[in-house]
Amino acid sequence: MPHFKDRLHNDLDKALESAVNVAGGIPGVVAMLTDKQANIYEGALGKLSLDCDEKINTESVFNAFSTTKALVGALLFTLIEENIVKLDDLAKEYLPEIADIEVLEGFDKDSKPITRKAKNDITLRHLVLHTAGFGYEFFNKEDLAYRQYYSIPSVVTNTLESLQSVLLFEPGTSWNYGINIDWLGLVLEKATSKRLSVLLKEKILEPCNMRDTVFDLTDSLKQRLAIIHVRDQSGKLSPARDITLPNPSPIDMGGHGLHCTVTDYMKFIRMILNDGVGENGRVLSPQSINFMCMNGIGTLRCQGWDSAIPLFTNKGEFYPSIQKSWGYTFQINEEMTNTGRPAHTIMWAGISNLFYFIDRKNGIGGFWASEVLPFMDPSSYGGFLQFESSIYQNLLDKKV
Repeated sequence: MPHFKDRLHNDLDKALESAVNVAGGIPGVVAMLTDKQANIYEGALGKLSLDCDEKINTESVFNAFSTTKALVGALLFTLIEENIVKLDDLAKEYLPEIADIEVLEGFDKDSKPITRKAKNDITLRHLVLHTAGFGYEFFNKEDLAYRQYYSIPSVVTNTLESLQSVLLFEPGTSWNYGINIDWLGLVLEKATSKRLSVLLKEKILEPCNMRDTVFDLTDSLKQRLAIIHVRDQSGKLSPARDITLPNPSPIDMGGHGLHCTVTDYMKFIRMILNDGVGENGRVLSPQSINFMCMNGIGTLRCQGWDSAIPLFTNKGEFYPSIQKSWGYTFQINEEMTNTGRPAHTIMWAGISNLFYFIDRKNGIGGFWASEVLPFMDPSSYGGFLQFESSIYQNLLDKKV
């Protein structure tokens, strides 16, 4: 066993080195691997920013971005267990304004959007599964064109106005990754008469002992924040200190608003691995965890994404050669990935090149965190794939 752990640690260290200590490498990365009990690997390499000498470490703070979604999905299920909401509740019962959002049919010769009223009501199930019809402006050119025509602010302004976009298809008929969980967060606030930050603290963060996970950064957390860097077309990385989420935020964005340490996020991953039990008590029932990790979209499949705003994202797809479905709220690989992760495990990501996976079959989970734009940066994503592949190669060798 000691020999196995030594080799595993060496291989995972190499994944970090291949992402940071090479030409064009990322400024810094924190990566961890856990089993059901505790972290079995903690790695940190590089700097908080290229314009300072402060080293990144395991207590550095990251913009969680879309890794926020899984926590809000778990929050939803705590409220379902308490019979406060149901998956098939109509969203308009809590937020009447969501019924005013129409379906986009195209654009006329003057680039004016052509829309129609939706036939189907949006449910909480649609929101958590990304089947409501919403998109993201940086992943979808039609969504971006609609926003530009009506001067709708970017979703990263964290305002209610930024959510008043358009549906790209009839609710319930397709899958598309979008601002659904931001809407879901607002629904849960209405259902409980509590702000999302308060709900998450009560139902998820405190039971999991996640003390450094917040929407609004304190001064002490700001000092530990990894700075977002932008890679230009020549491949050069530069710190972009102006790319930040509003602090304090006008509203708590359930789809992307949290900040956290990787150390904290591993506690959430362990809660999932332990069938709903956090460090400070039970969060969810085993039945809810099982349900959350199951395909919720039937025969629909997750696809890749376009690049509507190249500053934010490259065009891409996770594991493009395999079938992928969606759970509550994770991507599920229906087949083994080319990294060796088994079928029916779960993963997701954040736009500044954060990636995690949770493998309940083997009782392990990992998180890879960097602060680089655009999304799917070759150095960071390549490092994550090496990180994941090394884990499964070592696991396979151990079994042999």
